[in-house]
Amino acid sequence: MSVNKRDAAQAVREWLQSEKLEARDVKDQQAHLHMHVKYPPSNRGHLFNVVIPKNRSLILVYSVTRVDEGQQEQMKEYSEKNSDEWKKWLHDTRLDLTRADLDWVLHVGSKVDEVPGPLQAFNLSRPIWLDGLTQNEFMHTMRRVWLTKLSLIHRIKFLFGTGSGKPGPVDDWNKKKGQVSTRKSKPSANEPREVDTDETGGFGRDFDPADWA
Repeated sequence: MSVNKRDAAQAVREWLQSEKLEARDVKDQQAHLHMHVKYPPSNRGHLFNVVIPKNRSLILVYSVTRVDEGQQEQMKEYSEKNSDEWKKWLHDTRLDLTRADLDWVLHVGSKVDEVPGPLQAFNLSRPIWLDGLTQNEFMHTMRRVWLTKLSLIHRIKFLFGTGSGKPGPVDDWNKKKGQVSTRKSKPSANEPREVDTDETGGFGRDFDPADWA
């Protein structure tokens, strides 16, 4: 039996509170609910998005991670010396993410001499349709996204070091910003729009990253 979006949103708020997870509402005209959630509930918790789109009967849990600038530089050096091994590393990463039963996007830098650039960011997500929404399913989805994210972070650190502590560039996001800035016409009010899951601008207008330190 399907749960309506209002009841689903209320249930999610109660579950987050019961698990002592910090959450902030995000203004999003395209979503019935959009929250930033700190998970897991520790000082090292990461930013997760929990979204109920207006035009879909589901809840989406996702998290975006930018790869450190120093790690990207190490990836460049590695790919220049071991291009085949670098291609295999990316291939194996894609296979592992697919086996994790998640939706994923890898943002890889532009090719140089047919060799892919460094991994610059990755987005991991998993939908839960409202007719299957339970506290168990929701919390296990948060946990699955987190453990898969943590696994990839450790894989990057193992081969490419801990980095410089500064987020690296993301070519895809810069291209997207350029396309938005040059767009002349706005979509009509009747035109369907996707929920905004872009994190390139940080934590949102009403979200202070210092609150999560």
